[in-house]
Amino acid sequence: MLTGGGEAQHRQPRLTEPISYEASATPRVLTVLSYVLEKLVARNDELCDGGGFGKSLTAFHGVRAPAITLDKYVERIYKYTSCSPSCFVVAFVYIDRLVHRYPDSLVVSLNVHRLLVTSVMVASKVLDDAHYNNAFYARVGGVSNVELNKLEIELLFLLDFGVSVSSRVFESYCQHLEKEMLCNGGVERLPAPGTTSVDDVTEISVEDAQTSSPPILVDS
Repeated sequence: MLTGGGEAQHRQPRLTEPISYEASATPRVLTVLSYVLEKLVARNDELCDGGGFGKSLTAFHGVRAPAITLDKYVERIYKYTSCSPSCFVVAFVYIDRLVHRYPDSLVVSLNVHRLLVTSVMVASKVLDDAHYNNAFYARVGGVSNVELNKLEIELLFLLDFGVSVSSRVFESYCQHLEKEMLCNGGVERLPAPGTTSVDDVTEISVEDAQTSSPPILVDS
């Protein structure tokens, strides 16, 4: 069972890692994924300005949108959890399945961070031979362990426990992300030399800097 933070009992065939076009600390596919989600969230925030974003994803809503941007949040999850890039593609598949299963509910700035960290965590249990437990993902994602446990259960039921992703589906989503990379100049943005990192104190409030664990980010 996925919920307890242990390893998944049933493994699906190992998926081929998405193509990385640059040798960098953050795989290009994560940059593209951030861009696609940012576009989706920006559009949906405009659509539901003042309310009306549906009820199916309410469990993932925060009181306000986190200060950390999506691209920095994705970098942070990748940096601290060391999960495979494929986990982010599969997480994107899960989110897309929710969008199609519950068209009345929108992925917006209030819920996208929690949706993402929960989806990546579940994907890591399905794909990776070794992965961190729920408590560690909660700390990385900036939520409590109790909340993340509840969000995991919520996600699994919303997906009707459909967490398997075939190689064909996986490759189709990789191709979609590659097309976004090729067709949209926005994903070509790269951090300029000397820009702040994902751990810059102006972006992340470090409450316990003496510990080696990552600080909490997401507002309740």
